[in-house]
Amino acid sequence: MSTFTHEFNTPAYKGKSSFNTGLYINGKFVEGSDKTYIDVINPATGKPITKVSEATPKDVDIAVDAAHKAFRTSWGLNAPGSTRARLLSKLAQLMEENQQELAALEALDNGKTFSWAMSVDTAFAIETIRYYAGWADKILGQVQETDERKLTYTRHEPIGVVGQIIPWNFPLLMMAWKIGPALATGNCIIMKPSEFTPLTAIRMCELIHRAGFPPGSFNLLTGYGHTVGSAMSNHMKIEKIAFTGSTLVGRKVMEAAAKSNLKDVTLELGGKSPNIIFNDADVDQAVNWAAHGIYWNHGQCCCAGSRIFVQSGIYDEFLAKFTEKTKAVKVGDPFAPDSYQGPQVSQIQYDRIMDYIKSGKEQGATVHLGGQRHGLEGYFIQPTIFTNTKPDMKIVQEEIFGPVGVVIKFEDEEDVIQQANDTMYGLAAAVFSQNINRALNTAHRLQAGTAWVNCYNMLHANVPFGGFKQSGIGRELGDYALKNYTAVKAVHVNLGHTM
Repeated sequence: MSTFTHEFNTPAYKGKSSFNTGLYINGKFVEGSDKTYIDVINPATGKPITKVSEATPKDVDIAVDAAHKAFRTSWGLNAPGSTRARLLSKLAQLMEENQQELAALEALDNGKTFSWAMSVDTAFAIETIRYYAGWADKILGQVQETDERKLTYTRHEPIGVVGQIIPWNFPLLMMAWKIGPALATGNCIIMKPSEFTPLTAIRMCELIHRAGFPPGSFNLLTGYGHTVGSAMSNHMKIEKIAFTGSTLVGRKVMEAAAKSNLKDVTLELGGKSPNIIFNDADVDQAVNWAAHGIYWNHGQCCCAGSRIFVQSGIYDEFLAKFTEKTKAVKVGDPFAPDSYQGPQVSQIQYDRIMDYIKSGKEQGATVHLGGQRHGLEGYFIQPTIFTNTKPDMKIVQEEIFGPVGVVIKFEDEEDVIQQANDTMYGLAAAVFSQNINRALNTAHRLQAGTAWVNCYNMLHANVPFGGFKQSGIGRELGDYALKNYTAVKAVHVNLGHTM
């Protein structure tokens, strides 16, 4: 096993981080069964940061056995809600005490800016864990009235051993979204972080250990999707799988779950979210929110407002102001205090985005701004605006997952609602109008799991998040997420009735 040690000496953060980079199984760091390793790359330079242990399907079996033992002995129904609440609260406290280090690790291996990692990713992750700590002793069933000689009630019991696969765009935050409700309800976890961004998840293992969670209640396997992710999805002793990522991979996870033990599945998948701006919108505010909607997190956001529909009466004014706003987006070093957009996460993602930009050009769209590499090293891409698009273009229909937006002129409300809903996705949408009736009527007609009015990318730990159509199954956050991690048992008690 290796140890990762890094001295951060940046304008935004100065400090040292050092921790084991093995797999975390049964409360200990261990090497992978094959003693192989994965390189972690700094997306700002394209150079290696460190190596982490690579898990294999054999390690999945070992972790599942440890999790089942913990579920039978020290966790699950053996740990009352008050205990789970105390441990989750302690974990949130430890995250808060180490918040700057966690944010620096996010910026280092993901490429997001340190300022955003501090103000959103780590802060929201802490809020999420603390929120579910409050739920842990409030997992309630019901008593159903039948007749006076019977007692009938329900118990919401933990499912057991659950597999969780998280993406690379919000590594720490997606980890918190997954483990919060799962641990609050008493489940044991096998988690696979993305091989591109494993550092905060590994660092969290130390904090989970220090918080006092029993060995085996949480296990972390750093590995590849086609090996570890596949083994988890197909495993006969994992009773639920939760996946966040692309719709393509989500289909494979669901298929594997069905073909194995018919495990429960929740999926938070892709999006091609419409952002509708009416003539009566506050143009300056709409411009600010639209820029945040598409360029935040470098466009690597499943609910990014990548289709910007602007009504004809303000189209020219909006486009001019949106162009100036986009030009002002500072692309650069994630640790520079004035950077808004860092690099894309990997060479693979960089190439994918550039292929979409090429496709837009080839299909006849106009590159209004950007569309090129930024800088000489790393995976930086200029914030990009396309205009003069057609509804069937790839850049209009497919998720790009980068800082590329299309601005589309529309005339009337019926037309834009039809265009907005003309996609296989249904994750999020936004409406900008100072007419509250128009705004709400439009929001209600959009086929999306989240609809923002006069804002974008506003998320809260107590508000459910998830998709319609091919954007997923189930909900993250709020008390809705608790339903993903409990099985309902009905108990019938005979109080004297005879046959």
